Amino acid sequence: MLLWVILLVLAPVSGQFARTHKSIIFLQPPWTTVFRGERVTLTCKGFGFYSSQKTKWYYRYLGKEISRETEKNTLQVQESGEYRCQAQGSPLSSPVYLDFSSASLILQAPLSVFEGDSVVLRCRAKAEVTLMTTIYKNENVLAFLNKTTDFHISHASLKDNGAYRCTGYKETCCLVSSNTVKIQVQESFTRPVLRVSSFQPISGSPVTLTCETRLSLERSDVPLQFCFFRNDQMLGSGWSLSPKFQISAMWSKDSGSYWCKAATMCYNTTSNSLRSWIQVLIPASHPVLTLSPEKALNFEGTKVTLHCETQEDSLRTLYKFYRDGVPLRHKSVRCEKGASISFSLTTEHSGNYYCTADNGHGAKPSEAVSLSVTVPVSRPVLTLSSAEDLISEGAKLTLHCEAQRGSLPIVYQFHHEDAALGNRSAHSAGGVAISFSLTAEHSGNYYCTADNGFGPQRSEAVSLSITVPVSRPVLTLSSAEALTFEGATVTLYCEVQRGSPRILYQFYHEDVPLGSNSTPSVGKVSFSFSLTAAHSGNYYCTADNGFGPQRSEAVSLFVTVPVSRPILTLRVPRSQAVVGDLLELRCEALRGSPPIMYWFYHEDVTLGSSSVSSGGEASFNLSLTAEHSGNYSCEANNGLVAQHSDTISLSVIVPVSRPILTFRAPRAQAVVGDPLELHCEALRGSSPILYGFYHEDVTLGKISAPSGGGASFNLSLTTEHSGIYSCEADNGLEAQRSEMVTLKVAVPVSRPVLTLRAPRAQVAVGDVLELHCEALRGSPLILYQFYHEDVTLGNSSALSGGAFFNLSLTAEHSGNYSCEADNGLGAQRSETVTLYLTGLTENRSGPVATGVTGGLLSLAGLAAGALLLYCWLSRKAGREPASDPCRSPSDSESQEPTYHNVPAWEELQPVYSNVNPRGENVVYSEVRIIREKKKHAVASDTRHLRNKGSPIIYSEVKVASTPASRCLFLASSAPHR
Repeated sequence: MLLWVILLVLAPVSGQFARTHKSIIFLQPPWTTVFRGERVTLTCKGFGFYSSQKTKWYYRYLGKEISRETEKNTLQVQESGEYRCQAQGSPLSSPVYLDFSSASLILQAPLSVFEGDSVVLRCRAKAEVTLMTTIYKNENVLAFLNKTTDFHISHASLKDNGAYRCTGYKETCCLVSSNTVKIQVQESFTRPVLRVSSFQPISGSPVTLTCETRLSLERSDVPLQFCFFRNDQMLGSGWSLSPKFQISAMWSKDSGSYWCKAATMCYNTTSNSLRSWIQVLIPASHPVLTLSPEKALNFEGTKVTLHCETQEDSLRTLYKFYRDGVPLRHKSVRCEKGASISFSLTTEHSGNYYCTADNGHGAKPSEAVSLSVTVPVSRPVLTLSSAEDLISEGAKLTLHCEAQRGSLPIVYQFHHEDAALGNRSAHSAGGVAISFSLTAEHSGNYYCTADNGFGPQRSEAVSLSITVPVSRPVLTLSSAEALTFEGATVTLYCEVQRGSPRILYQFYHEDVPLGSNSTPSVGKVSFSFSLTAAHSGNYYCTADNGFGPQRSEAVSLFVTVPVSRPILTLRVPRSQAVVGDLLELRCEALRGSPPIMYWFYHEDVTLGSSSVSSGGEASFNLSLTAEHSGNYSCEANNGLVAQHSDTISLSVIVPVSRPILTFRAPRAQAVVGDPLELHCEALRGSSPILYGFYHEDVTLGKISAPSGGGASFNLSLTTEHSGIYSCEADNGLEAQRSEMVTLKVAVPVSRPVLTLRAPRAQVAVGDVLELHCEALRGSPLILYQFYHEDVTLGNSSALSGGAFFNLSLTAEHSGNYSCEADNGLGAQRSETVTLYLTGLTENRSGPVATGVTGGLLSLAGLAAGALLLYCWLSRKAGREPASDPCRSPSDSESQEPTYHNVPAWEELQPVYSNVNPRGENVVYSEVRIIREKKKHAVASDTRHLRNKGSPIIYSEVKVASTPASRCLFLASSAPHR
């Protein structure tokens, strides 16, 4: 059955509805095709005021129409046909066709599909149809659904329009096809239209943009968002829920192409409006008049340019220039922006200027600009005056500057030796003046300048001399040699900071004149002499320039004696300096004026210092370390000259530190036969060092090391070398013993022995076979691996006594068995043991079984006789075999492990093992029979078995070196008792 998707009437987003909208039917579930017997709930949505009241329903099928009314807006149906509804206050809805199908395969689709929707097409089948579903679109394969019944269209668009169906397979016959549904994707809303309040706004006026669209009635509750653009540039802050955008003021730069975009909230559906051009109209504004240069020189002949310009300048704008309301006859020149006129100034050009601009909408005048033609200033005259007759420091001086000609205002500036003192502006004739109190620095040349905008004019210079009394002089002493010792040359300097020349200086020692000197300017003079002992005492100087002498502060001079070469002595508590001892360094200069500063050095590195204010020595203490060996010296200095002592060498003996004992072996685990190097080293201690090596406090040897690096002692390892080791270091001060180090010498595993044990002589399917593997030598922990035909059966770790592995026998367990032992020093594989497994017969005492058993016992008897003869011959020859071959086989298994928790049985129990008497090339496969009478007798030891004389059967005597595996054959007959 075809599904026709209904095209609905669209509703506007903003504003009132232009007409009453149809009622709409919604489905739950949303499918228009369902299986017969299922139900669909119809919901009628109206848009009138009474949409929640009674609802009328109309049903049409095969030309017959039935109507009914419901109190609510829902109706549940299960019959095929056309349905319509009418909500109160709304027109009749569009028809919706429902198909309650009896087909075995149907394709279900939603009633309406809009752009951006997530759509599900569901292929449903009855029990007799197998859903190996294929979806077709327009009769072309679209997808294979495999294990799902739904086909998803994640984001519906116009490319998804078409006819869809699905197929499956009937179990009994053939391919089955579903109904065809047509998908017609609709727009959620109409293409937006941009409405503009004015397409030609006046510059500065506001404009409102409105983005209009209409939502589909079925999507009337979907919120939209809007965005506005000018020339592809987003306006405002971007997306907004409002369809309106307000521009507060439009300017010429805002002219351009405008458009809007509408979208759903998740942006899965968007649509753009057409573009609209907005042109901003610009009226003429008031022009601006400027003069160039900005401050024109206002004397005749100066060229001035007037420039008139508006913000909205265009080629249609007409400019005119005026002075005091009279148009200028000068020709205007059109510029890139605005217009200009230029002319040379005359006295008649003073006045107010303005311009007008006209773009066809009326002339607009500019602001007026004033222009005055002025007269440059003449050369000013500077005069100096004072109320006192003598121009000396502290007197008040007035400077007056005046230009006899020039347009006002005039700016006057005063200068002293080219340094500006200040400026004054004169707005009337008569000049200006400044006053200040004189100091010594005010002597020199003065001048002034006058300027009214046409360049400054400078006056003649006027000289001023100020008499200043001398200040108090300062006396300083200096010497070209170190301080003031006899024979040194000393220079006395006398200096005043202030005073008019000429100045006379005199030098005194204890009020006795030494000499005098004069200078024509402010500065300092000097006096030099060679020191004697009599020159100690107080010195001063005087300065005089006619206002009375000034005396300096007194300066004391002491003639000092340089230090002699100091003597350094070292003192330690014993004859030999040892680390930890206290070392005292003493330094003394026998001659020199105090105070004396003493410095102590080790290898020219400063250790410390000490000052002695009177005669005597200085000392410095050190707690000795190994680094304190080396050369020591000291220095004495009393400010005249530094003297350095002779160098004394000191050797500090370092006691040995606790030595460290390390093992060096070819591998991580020490193994019998490996070489072992014992290395002993004390990280600290003076050489030579004697190293002693100990095993369990027994001396192994002693080695002397003449330098660092320790000493080594070598061993070839045996099992006796396991134990505790230590070493000792001694350099004659105190012996130090290392930490104890334990060494464990590992023994590689020997070749293991594999033993098979079964509950009876005749091994049958279902019996439990026990495999026991043991290496008689090797350090634990030993890992045992069990193999059948070189296939791993399992593994087990054991400290001692070997390891066990149990098998519940099946027919596949016949074959070769072996085991492997490994303690990390190399794996060892056992001899191979062969097991033949046969089934049990109903009569175990049959003649055939008896005959086979008899043959085996006869063979065993021959073997036993051969063994007895070999044993007798060996003893006859005086040779003692490695293991007694005359013992019964049960004696050779005296180390057999005890079994626990093994169920007792009434049969005889065979024990399988490899027998190799005397360790030679002969190997017997041995079957030892154990009789068990009680359930708890399983734990009996091997000595009990020997007393009972357990019967033994040997099969196949073989040479051990043969590549073939040793073979154990178990007869199907009962064992011989």
